[in-house]
Formats: sequence, C-alpha cells, structure tokens
Amino acid sequence: MKAIVYERTGDPSVLELVDRPVPEPAAGEVLVRVAVSGVNPTDWKARRSFPLPVGWQIPGQDGAGVVEAVGTGVDRKLIGERVWIWEAAWQRPWGTSAEYTLVPVRQVVRLGDASFDLGASLGIPFLTAHRCLTAGELLPDSLRPGALADHIVLVQGGAGAVGNAAIQLARWADATVVTTVSSAEKAQLAAAAGASFVINYREQDVVEEVRKIAPDGVHTIVEVSPSRNAATDVQVLRHGGAVCVYADDEPEVGIPIRPLMMVNARWQFVLVYTEPTAAKAHAVRDVAAAAEQGGIRVGVDAGLPLHHHPLAETAAAHQAVENSTVGKVLITTSET
Repeated sequence: MKAIVYERTGDPSVLELVDRPVPEPAAGEVLVRVAVSGVNPTDWKARRSFPLPVGWQIPGQDGAGVVEAVGTGVDRKLIGERVWIWEAAWQRPWGTSAEYTLVPVRQVVRLGDASFDLGASLGIPFLTAHRCLTAGELLPDSLRPGALADHIVLVQGGAGAVGNAAIQLARWADATVVTTVSSAEKAQLAAAAGASFVINYREQDVVEEVRKIAPDGVHTIVEVSPSRNAATDVQVLRHGGAVCVYADDEPEVGIPIRPLMMVNARWQFVLVYTEPTAAKAHAVRDVAAAAEQGGIRVGVDAGLPLHHHPLAETAAAHQAVENSTVGKVLITTSET
C-alpha cells in the first residue's frame, strides 16, 4: 500500500511517500481502506514536535473509507461498511494518510450514504465543537434538535473549521448563534454555515453588537483566541455562562477575575483527545446523528470550502493548514 510516513519531526519535507505491506487487524481492530483523510492543525503540530510512538508515524487523525477486514472479537458484519474515523493516530502510528489504516473498532462510526468528504471532516473539528457546546453549567450533556433552544451561543472566529462546526452543531440543536469574523468573505462563510448574526470585529464593536442581541449575555462562548478576546468575553457572558477555549493563540492568558467571579462564570479548556470518556461518547454519537440527519454539511454552501490534495502531495496539504487556509483540507488517499 501507499502511505505517508515520517521518521523524524520537522517541517513538511520530513513526509515521505512509501510502500508498506497492508497490515492485518489485531484483536479489537478493523482495517479500513481509506478514501479521504482530513488534515487538522494538530497534524502539523504533532509532525513538528511530538515524540514518535514507534520510530515512525503515518499522520492523520480523521478519515473516511470502507472496512476491509476485522480482528478477532469484532463483528464481521462491519466488513464492507462505509465509516468515518476519529483519532486514528492518537498515541498510535497508524494515521489516515495512507491507502489503509488500522483503527480500534470503537473509533470507526458508520457513515451511511454521506460523502467520504463529509466523513473525513467530522472528527477533530466537530468533536471539539461538541465539547464546547456541552461543557458549561447552562448547557446540556448531549446535543439533539431542540437541546439548545432558548440558548444564545457566541462563536469567536466562525470561518475556521471548529468555528464552522460549532455553528452547524449549535444550529442543528436550535440555538441562536452569534459569530465574529474578520472580513466580508468570512462573513459570507459564517452565514452559509447557519449563523443567526455575524459581526465583523474589525469594523464593529463586538460587545455592543452582542448586547443588542443578548441583553442578558450569551450562555456560552466557543473561543479560538483567548488572549485577544478575554476582555470581550467577560462583558458578554451571562450569569453562569462558560467560555470554552479550544485553541492556544498565546502560551498564557490573563483574565479579569472579579468580573468573572461576580457572574459565577466558567473558563473551560478543551482538548478533544483527553476529554472525559462519557463526554467523548456523547460527542461521537451526536455528531453521527447530526450527519445522518443532514444537520452537518461541507463545501462552500456550508461555509466550509474544500481543498483536495492527492496522497503524494500530503506535504502541500500540511503546509496549507499550517498557513491557515480557510476551509477544510482533504487528502484523497485511494479510489474507494
């Protein structure tokens, strides 16, 4: 099989296209012929600095394809199923940037008739967004239509991958969604994703605009830039609300303690890989349901432009994500 492998950390030049034998699934594993691999910021960050688990690594946490074989203890009815994959390369060498990958069975989810492009876009962004929409005191543990009715959600940075996912999931759950963007082009993408209100923070006063929409404040904030937005967040959060931080634009952030204390606010830090087991199970189930019901989409019409690369150009795909390309970067890995 063809696979992208790196044996040392570094820039995209460490990624090599190699031939490897197709692996066999061990007990509890499935072998997936990968059709599309999703690229996330965590992939290039791991490639640059994370230790290699066994001296080599196939990158790629997310993907979609068809189950080709199963190990002992796994229901053989899975063979031939179209699936999406989450966290394939977390503390394991078998990522999704290859024609085949090995995954623990619990990390594949039936995709049904949805596209492989959608399946490869679900893992990191949508599971992260789900956690941000369910971790606060005023929020439900699980999402479904109606779960966020009467809730107002602020998504800081609505044109990013997690921002887009948060908008789509929150709207599927019937929230009112306010989002911030930095340009007219990004405003169009956020609106396409389903945002109820879009604020250009370069041209408008975010606090003033949010308070017009939510005089009592928002229930939760999905936060991409805590160091830049902390002062704004505290002014638009309602009593008992939460700021859910999923990105680290700076290594440290200062927060105004007394104003947050006065409203019993919560700062919730989110890393999808280490979130509580029950929360992860809710997220996988709910994201799968949203995809099945058509509540999640990809493409320009969903505010998430797609950028496809062949497997041999994985280095270019990594560089595109590292350069903050707007939209979803995908790698076509096989002809499944």
